Amino acid sequence: MSSAPIEIVEAVTPQQRTEFIHFQWVPYQGNPYWVPPLISERQVFLDKTKHPFHQHSEVTLFMAKRGGQTVGTIAGILNNRHNQTHDENIGFFGLFECIEEYAVAERLLSTARDWVKARGKTAIRGPMNYSVNEECGLLVDAFDDAPRPLMTYNPPYYKAFIERVGFVKAMDLLAYYRDVGNFRDAEKAMDPQLVRVTKKLQARAKVTVRKVNMRRFDEEVDIIQSLWSQAWEKNWGNVPLTDAEIDYLAHNLKQFADPDFLLIAESNGEPVGMAVCLPDVNVPLRKAYPNPRTPEWWTLIKFLYHWKLRNEIDLIRVVLLGVLEKYRLHGIEALLYFEVARNALRRGIHKAESSWVLENNVMMRRGIEGQGGKVYKTYRVYEMAI
Repeated sequence: MSSAPIEIVEAVTPQQRTEFIHFQWVPYQGNPYWVPPLISERQVFLDKTKHPFHQHSEVTLFMAKRGGQTVGTIAGILNNRHNQTHDENIGFFGLFECIEEYAVAERLLSTARDWVKARGKTAIRGPMNYSVNEECGLLVDAFDDAPRPLMTYNPPYYKAFIERVGFVKAMDLLAYYRDVGNFRDAEKAMDPQLVRVTKKLQARAKVTVRKVNMRRFDEEVDIIQSLWSQAWEKNWGNVPLTDAEIDYLAHNLKQFADPDFLLIAESNGEPVGMAVCLPDVNVPLRKAYPNPRTPEWWTLIKFLYHWKLRNEIDLIRVVLLGVLEKYRLHGIEALLYFEVARNALRRGIHKAESSWVLENNVMMRRGIEGQGGKVYKTYRVYEMAI
């Protein structure tokens, strides 16, 4: 532990943003579970001229330095759309990383708190990178497993540091795990009564499930977004996406999208529910191991080798699964799970993570647990009054 003073520097220039990004490799050095990001993707994410979140809200990046060396990072965030949607007056912190030294964490978190307070906010919540529509929550258990796509990972000591500063739990986000590898097909992987219910539903209510048409991807994204905004409207922290954010998200996800895992449920031809799942591309990405010392073109070649040629993915993440409120409790959720499981097993994928699920979303939790899902990871969102 050095006695040199900690200096806080705002990351403004492209060079400083690159330094901000590169610091992530410091606290995770030697960690076999952390999945490093593609540097090019992070550069776009932090560029105020390229990421659409900055069109309606405010983000300031801070670096903690000691003796000229970066020892931590954090972002102060004003999510104006969140405050408008939920009639709150709060700010957020995100992109928090630091060495294992409490003094550094305390300085970073107090900097974000003071930045939010100076803008007239009454509380600060996080971590959010930048909102619930991106990576959010602090992993507080199960540190001996790699994260799934778009889920966070962090060292265990972050929890103690954040709580020591004075943050308390606002909400837990749960990740469920299901292994159906011992079953020969999807029907045997589910409760027999549930299978009968879903089949009766299809016959009686004329409910069908179809794959997304990748040739009409933009139109399908509009349908999914409409279902998403309606099905999640009342969820804690939910913030509707802007058109620009939808386009940005769709562009990033399309390269990993698989129509077997992008499903739309229709009742009499009208969309009433959907499931959005991603193959666990973090497996090949971790093996390719992006880092500042390796040209990204070479990293991408290794990534494609492990993904496309070696076919090493054995898990999917259920990112979104929802049904319009008037159609809930009719078995449509189970039907979507059934179709996802059937497609996964046909592809040789026997594991699934459903994440994240709000701890107070009792209906969704019962549905997942009824399918045999077990909570195996917890991501915590913290809050502090200021």
